[in-house]
Amino acid sequence: MTFDAITAYDEAFAGKPAHVVDHVGRTQPFEVAQWSSAPDWVDRELFIDPCDDATIDIGCGPGRLVAELAARRIPAMGIDVSSEAIRQTRIRGALALRRDVFGAIPGEGRWAYALLADGNLGIGGDPVRLLRRLRQVLTDGGVVIAEVAPSGTGLVREHRRLRVDGRLSAHFEWAVVGLDAIDEVAERAGLQVVATHAAGGRHAARMERA
Repeated sequence: MTFDAITAYDEAFAGKPAHVVDHVGRTQPFEVAQWSSAPDWVDRELFIDPCDDATIDIGCGPGRLVAELAARRIPAMGIDVSSEAIRQTRIRGALALRRDVFGAIPGEGRWAYALLADGNLGIGGDPVRLLRRLRQVLTDGGVVIAEVAPSGTGLVREHRRLRVDGRLSAHFEWAVVGLDAIDEVAERAGLQVVATHAAGGRHAARMERA
């Protein structure tokens, strides 16, 4: 028996064993422990240190990035569809709201940075649509910093499910964008990749308006 994906995220963030299942049945861990820990040096180098002004973290999860930004006195807010993720982010002392990125977001047009860490460029299964949405959220000179997969991945769009404590969620749309595909994706969204950075085996692309 399936259950809805948001409930699955809530239960996973609450600590139940969870895996991501792709459209052909391959599984990978849902890395709640990593996302719930303090930011490591890679998080800081790729996503935290570059932000010196108002920052919104899309799909903030338990809030390790937005909490660190807040601790540095950077105006920051996280959004996530999971109420459990928002609860944990607030416990860390950070501002967080339960929001869908494609719905209304406070401060639209006034955020200087938007973060898409931990593969969140895949939210909604259409990265071009997501980046176009972030153009509306950011200031005219705003910056998207998005984690991307290694070169050779291309652009993959798929249906995923979460397996939480042995139960499968309903399908949801997801995407994976590699270094070799991010320039084209950004261009289609009206953005341009102005820099890429690698640290600890992870990769991030910095995008601004074209």
